[in-house]
Amino acid sequence: MTKSMMQAAVLTRYGGPGKIEIATIERPKPKANEVLVKVYATPVTAADTMMRRADPAISRLFLGFTRPRNNVMGTGFAGKVVGIGAEVEDFAVGDRVFGESGLGFAANAEYVCVAADGVIDWVPIALSYVDAATLCDGPLTSYHFLKTLANVQAGQSVLVIGASGSLGTAAVQLAHAFGARVTGVCSSRNVELVKSLGASNVIDYTKTDFTQEQETYDLIFDTIGNTSYGKCRHLLTETGIYTTPVLKFSVLLDMLRTRLFSSQRVKFAPAGLLPPEKLRAYLDEITQLITQGSLRMVIDQQYPLEDVVAAHRYVDSGRKRGNVVLVPRAAQGHSRRENKKVSGKKESVQSKTV
Repeated sequence: MTKSMMQAAVLTRYGGPGKIEIATIERPKPKANEVLVKVYATPVTAADTMMRRADPAISRLFLGFTRPRNNVMGTGFAGKVVGIGAEVEDFAVGDRVFGESGLGFAANAEYVCVAADGVIDWVPIALSYVDAATLCDGPLTSYHFLKTLANVQAGQSVLVIGASGSLGTAAVQLAHAFGARVTGVCSSRNVELVKSLGASNVIDYTKTDFTQEQETYDLIFDTIGNTSYGKCRHLLTETGIYTTPVLKFSVLLDMLRTRLFSSQRVKFAPAGLLPPEKLRAYLDEITQLITQGSLRMVIDQQYPLEDVVAAHRYVDSGRKRGNVVLVPRAAQGHSRRENKKVSGKKESVQSKTV
């Protein structure tokens, strides 16, 4: 393979994991305002599997009606800057960066181009590339739902459904860091993990139906969309909030109903549609929590990029704990932690925001 080419996970038709192929394609070239990143780690998320299936159907409006508009999969990445456009001033070749490519996708590849004023930041020195690659999934999404939509405060009670997944493990830690009392819902094998992340109470759904519990909560965060406001509203306080990142028609209907007829609220707003400057501000807060020791990444499995189909099948199984990450073969060995200053612009362990 020549230097002008690269490997990438490509999807040309919606469907199961078997629709994904590893293809050799042309390496992208950065535009004037872009940086070229050699990808050292890129996650496979539940959102990626939903986009692979075009689920829900309304997602075809921005993914492509009959087939994917952008064929290279993936949005999250971490790696090293290896090229910059003529107008880029904030980043330099050699910078360790992570971020989100958004609706441009193309991150499940050996290289990706991203806008320098987009969702991109420097990797905190304390983090590996593998850890950093997951920051724009669980932590960023959960921060948006907990802090912006629900405004979680110290002393409040929070129920996290799906507490052992990528969003759930981040949500438990974030809610705990905000001073809330956290209850997590997960399976038997993940109870101790969720407790270790800060949950004061854990409900094993294989033994107990959490909807039959007597406790009430200021916030119910259903990270996996397996329940509904209707099934959970009796668990909410009088002014409690139910929120989920999984868009369904019933969620939109419940948002309207509660706004018109209830003191409770159902809230939904995708983090990915927020302005890049807002998301960068969130990432700054998240990296502060990491350096303070209040947030850590939970990594379940790492796969070579060429095993992307197996990674999708594992995520589809619903058995993952935390995050699943792809490591391109050319980057293997580099995904380990690098505790050294790699650019004159980074003088401390704090992450700097564009």
